[in-house]
Formats: sequence, C-alpha cells, structure tokens
Amino acid sequence: MTETTEENKIKTEIESKKPVLAPEMCSWTSEDDLYTIIEIVLPGVEKDTIKLRMNEETVFVTGESDDVRYVGGYGLCCPVAAEKAHSTYKNGLLRVEVPFLEEKFHTVDVKID
Repeated sequence: MTETTEENKIKTEIESKKPVLAPEMCSWTSEDDLYTIIEIVLPGVEKDTIKLRMNEETVFVTGESDDVRYVGGYGLCCPVAAEKAHSTYKNGLLRVEVPFLEEKFHTVDVKID
C-alpha cells in the first residue's frame, strides 16, 4: 500500500516535531599516542540515517531514531587527519578512529597536589 500525499504531509509534520538532542560523546588518545578514538552514542538510530563529517578540529554528527533527532558538533583537542578517519557503527555506538596530524601526540604527567 502506498502513502497518499496527505499521509506523507502528516508523517513529515510528525517527524519534524521530534525532539532534537545532542548525543553523548567521549574521546581519548590511543595507547601509542598516534590517533584519537571517538565514541558517539546514538541509541535506536539506523546506520543509514547517520551523517558524519569531520575536519582537522571538529566532528559533526546527525542521526535519527523513530523518536529523536540527534545533532552534535564536538571540538577535538588536537588536529587530526580527517581524510584518514575510519568509523564503525554497532548497537547504537558510532566509533571513529582518526590519526593525529603530527606523528606523535606528546603529553606530560602533571603532579596533582
């Protein structure tokens, strides 16, 4: 059964009233300090609705479930080689691994008083 124009209009109106939320995001540096790992929580989102964009300093993501539209933009701590990013999506978790632009990310331990 195909939807009529009126049914499509009503469906579009309902979908446009979905709440918009920023998804949870967590990132950390790999143990070898060569790349960053980013995880973004998108519960109930179908993979084909996800749009992931990156540049050297920022990650942008959108996705939709039946009830929620997720939209987020996140700054990264250090410049990355966005064109070399690799991502996977499984069970509501989008995981992105992307190398730093510099060959090695240097950190120092800071004493906490």
